[in-house]
Amino acid sequence: MRVIGLMSGTSYDAIDAAAADLEPAGDRLVLKPLGMVSERYDDELRAALAAALPPGTCSLAEVCRLDTRIGQAFAAVAVRADRELCEHRADLVASHGQTVYHWVESGRAHGTLQLGQPAWIAEATGLPVVADFRPRDIAAGGQGAPLVSLFDRLWLRGRPGTPVALNLGGIANLTAPDGTAFDTGPGCALLDAAVRESGRGGLPYDAEGALAARGTVDPRLLRRLLAEPYYALPPPKTTGKELFHAGHLRRALSGLGTLPAEDVLATLARLTAETVADAVRRVGGTEVIASGGGTRNPVLMRMLRERLAGVPVRPSDALGLPSAAKEAYAFAVLGFLTVHGLPGTVPASTGARHPSVLGSVTPGRNGLRLPPAGPPAPERLEVRDPRGGGT
Repeated sequence: MRVIGLMSGTSYDAIDAAAADLEPAGDRLVLKPLGMVSERYDDELRAALAAALPPGTCSLAEVCRLDTRIGQAFAAVAVRADRELCEHRADLVASHGQTVYHWVESGRAHGTLQLGQPAWIAEATGLPVVADFRPRDIAAGGQGAPLVSLFDRLWLRGRPGTPVALNLGGIANLTAPDGTAFDTGPGCALLDAAVRESGRGGLPYDAEGALAARGTVDPRLLRRLLAEPYYALPPPKTTGKELFHAGHLRRALSGLGTLPAEDVLATLARLTAETVADAVRRVGGTEVIASGGGTRNPVLMRMLRERLAGVPVRPSDALGLPSAAKEAYAFAVLGFLTVHGLPGTVPASTGARHPSVLGSVTPGRNGLRLPPAGPPAPERLEVRDPRGGGT
């Protein structure tokens, strides 16, 4: 089955589409990557999305407009992926959508909202679409995150030691082989917020870590940031920009005088490195396989390697999955599992009462034709170069 996975993370900078051929082979699911395309949100839509996210407020009218416009933007990227990566032969689209709110109180997830109406994707591509992956896990008592944990466990199974999959998006999360998986805290969320607050750099993020590289870690600010109670909570746990937003940073900066933007960014990079390294040590990680936008920040990666001295940190590219596309591939796999009636969650990862088949399915142009009784749930994921070979 040829599946397109669509993803826009908590940094909401772009929509990524990754296409893959997925085929069961005994106890394995073989994934042959076909490539990735990416499109940035246009400036007007990105600004409207930023204004609606916590701690901002918005009306139901604005939610409706965002759901439609994000759905249309996802649809355009899916059409492009089908044309450029799949030769118009895709069978399915799996769309994560854009998370705008993850309702967590007292350590428990009560609800979640991803916008990007899948009907627009189905109409534009003619393909069935699996979307709304997270709510079913929450309904089963889980955190609804991190949903890539099943993918990570299947993918890294068989590697020696205790390999840890790390995603450095707006929020950072990790998965360990025993199923432990959780959001460690901010990945790039506070870094991006600091850049926007400073008005420096001309971009909504610190490109190549250039500003942080010129800064010095401020120990007072770092102590305040590390005092956030979330870090001490036991897994399973999840968080988002509902907590780690510009207001969180402003409160930490209060009373410290005017710190140079470069120092703030260096300190925030150290915060992410410290909290991720602590989480890796907590699960006994002997190797880190990293993906996500944060891997493109050399200052953050250098600090992380320093805090994890003796633990190799490798990009997911080394195992056959481009770090920028890994989450999109993960949701392609989750969509494949859904239409085959197979669960896409690990209760040990999310805290749910039981595994769940995830998502809702929007029929394509030819109606809904689910595959016949599917294969057994895979025990391993093999990433295989479509030209031959595997990892």
